[in-house]
Amino acid sequence: MLKRTFDVLAASLGLLLLSPVVVVVAYLIRRRLGSPVLFRQVRPGRDGKPFEMVKFRTMLDAVDAQGNTLPDAQRMTAFGSFLRASSLDELPELWNVIKGDMSLVGPRPLLMEYMPLYDAEQLRRHDARPGVTGWAQINGRNALSWEDKFKLDVWYVDNQSFWLDIKIIFLTIKKVLIRDGISADGEVTMSRFTGSKK
Repeated sequence: MLKRTFDVLAASLGLLLLSPVVVVVAYLIRRRLGSPVLFRQVRPGRDGKPFEMVKFRTMLDAVDAQGNTLPDAQRMTAFGSFLRASSLDELPELWNVIKGDMSLVGPRPLLMEYMPLYDAEQLRRHDARPGVTGWAQINGRNALSWEDKFKLDVWYVDNQSFWLDIKIIFLTIKKVLIRDGISADGEVTMSRFTGSKK
C-alpha cells in the first residue's frame, strides 16, 4: 500500500512539474520525427498480464523497398539518441504508473515475445509490477547481459522495500546525468533476447 501510494503521488507530482518539458519534447518530436509523437506497445505487466506502455517516439518510421522496417541503427536519429540518453522518452510512462500498470521502480517491462523464452527463475521478474526504473538500470542498464539483468530483476523482487525504491530513484537520477549504460556494445539500444543458453 505504501509503495502504491508513493507511486501515485510521485508520478502525479512529476507529471505536473515536468508538464512544460513534456510539451516541449512532444513539439520537437512532431517537428523532427513526425507523427505519432507517442510510441505505444503492449508489454507484459505483473504476472505477465499485458498492458499498453506509452513512451515518446525516438525513431523514424523508415522502411526498405519491400516495406520492411529498417534496423534500429538506421532509424535512430541524433535527436532520438538524445531523448534516450536523457531518459526523456520515458516521461509518458508516469501515466502508466498512475493507471497502475507500472510502478516507479521494478523490473523493466520487456517484449511480449520474450515471455515463452524465460526459464522458471527468470519468469519470477514478473512477480512484481514493472517499473520506469529498476535495480538492473542502476547496475549497468543496457550494458548488462540479458542473464545478468534478469538476475538483478529477480533479486529486486525478493528484496523490494520502500527505502530500496528511494535509493534506486536517486541512483537513477545520477545514472541519467552521467549517461551511463545507455546501450549494449555494438548496439543502438539492446540486442534482442533469444533465450538463455543452458
